[in-house]
Amino acid sequence: MEPVARAFREEWGRVVATLIRTTGDWDLAEECAQDAFARALERWPVDGVPANPGAWLTTTARNRAIDRLRRARTGDAKGREAAMLSSDDADAPVDHGGVTDDRLRLIFTCCHPALSVEAQVALTLRTLAGLSTVEIARAFLVPEATMAQRLVRAKRKIRDAGIPYRVPPAHLLPERIAAVLAVLYLLFNEGYVASSGTDHVRTDLSAEAIRLARTLTDLMPDEPEAAALLALMLLHDARRAGRVDADGELVLLEEQDRATWDRGMIVEGQARLDRALRRERPGPYQVQAAIAACHATAATAADTDWHEIALLYGTLSHMTGSPVVQLNRAVAVAMAEGPEAGLALVDDLADELDGYRYLHAARADLLRRLGRCEDSVVAYRRALELTTAEPERRYLERRVAELSTA
Repeated sequence: MEPVARAFREEWGRVVATLIRTTGDWDLAEECAQDAFARALERWPVDGVPANPGAWLTTTARNRAIDRLRRARTGDAKGREAAMLSSDDADAPVDHGGVTDDRLRLIFTCCHPALSVEAQVALTLRTLAGLSTVEIARAFLVPEATMAQRLVRAKRKIRDAGIPYRVPPAHLLPERIAAVLAVLYLLFNEGYVASSGTDHVRTDLSAEAIRLARTLTDLMPDEPEAAALLALMLLHDARRAGRVDADGELVLLEEQDRATWDRGMIVEGQARLDRALRRERPGPYQVQAAIAACHATAATAADTDWHEIALLYGTLSHMTGSPVVQLNRAVAVAMAEGPEAGLALVDDLADELDGYRYLHAARADLLRRLGRCEDSVVAYRRALELTTAEPERRYLERRVAELSTA
């Protein structure tokens, strides 16, 4: 049922965040939220979609949690039940950190320094965004089983250590900011380029990431990386309308109609990046935003300053050591110096990124541009094996068909 699917995309994080705050139990919160959505599938076709789906789901999940706690009949469960019955969400106190937004509070809770940064980010994406373990594993380029174990260990550690559901005092926020930024970045990425499913763009996720990034910049106005991350999101999201055609098919950057880009969003993104740079505390999100600005401000694809982009990716590579960044640099080098130069760099990453679909897609494109059609088809087919997003799959299949009949 589409209304339930839409409510899941829009409300999952809020429902779970509210239940974690009121129950203190991460597993119970997720399970009762799932029960509420299952109940919606049963009742909404009969009773109609409620005027406020989020409130209906939160109330249903909360009642389910109270029932579960009552049946548990333990002292701890009775205490949590009493707390839930006496709580009034409308008058919830403001945390010392100044954050009243349940989702941002949840991010700061997940990003506790007692957990590894990877565990912090993975747990937040699972709990906040409702991303599947498979989707999160793809974002980290690790097997699903590995990610599942990390999530279980993170929840266990939060429970056993009694880590509270709250934002720390303002003076402790900086120790969590790197993980919080990583969460928002990956949340936006999953919305900007969906890793699976029928849609290339998940507007709900990217819009929520931007909203949370705005909230974070209000909370920490002197943090340049927070401002730069918001700038990066805005500069990317400005191109959303041009990234798919009327049939929902993928449109590459060089082929996009730039008249469809949101100029107001680009101007805001540039202004926020400029303010971040004036802080003179460079960081990876500032570099990425500068790269995005190169793309967003080029009047035509031919005007893109690929030499500058390649240099910026080189700087970013030194900052992060990420092989994915090195792949992006290789593509920029190919655009600046020719496909042969780029292919040599891509091939150097072949072993490290063999399970990454974009390496094979990039390699296939460079081989195509060099006229090596048979090798290009092989690389495109390898990318197809790794692709779970339908728009990307259709694009790759078209490329294979074109080269096979050439």
